[in-house]
Amino acid sequence: MDKSAQNKPEVMPYQEPHSGGRPPSKLLEETIGREVKNFREKIGLTIAELAKAASMSAGMLSKIENGATSPSLSSLQALSTALQVPVTALFRGFEEIRDATFVKAGQGLTIERQGTRAGHQYQLLGHSAHHGPIMVEPYMITISHESDVFPTFQHAGLEFLYMLEGNVVYRHGDKTYDMHPGDALFFDADAPHGPDELKKLPARYLSIISYRRDE
Repeated sequence: MDKSAQNKPEVMPYQEPHSGGRPPSKLLEETIGREVKNFREKIGLTIAELAKAASMSAGMLSKIENGATSPSLSSLQALSTALQVPVTALFRGFEEIRDATFVKAGQGLTIERQGTRAGHQYQLLGHSAHHGPIMVEPYMITISHESDVFPTFQHAGLEFLYMLEGNVVYRHGDKTYDMHPGDALFFDADAPHGPDELKKLPARYLSIISYRRDE
């Protein structure tokens, strides 16, 4: 065996998030297929039953539901009639508004949280305008020389930390983690947690908290 090959790092497969993805036409086909399938299953029809009601073959309907073909306007009209929904309902997922929040550097909204009284500054970096079941709150947390340790945070959900500057020993439950720039920590936020020792200040880290809206 080639020794140079033995020393090569293993290349792990990954998905490139900014590669452009599928073309819009493909996304539209998949959206229509997904909506057709959802409406069909909601009213309890089989593929064969819906295909018959829409005057098309079961094979064609299967291709539509799988996003493998672009249905004609007449096919969409026939499907909407058979499903008893407006044609526009078949495009619903494609037309949904996808919101984004842009925050300029240093302009995050400063808010009061449990650790604020210990001198920890919280800047909210974004929010979602839609009311889904999962809330995600990204914060930039800054700890200065005037700050105190505060290892007793507790709240619902999960939390992800990414250290940007400084050095703190972070406690989660009965374990501590010596965090330097580039270190990350992901944990169940229901256990007591927070900075336990401030070793190099100022310190800044990104905190992303996610939880169910009803928690």
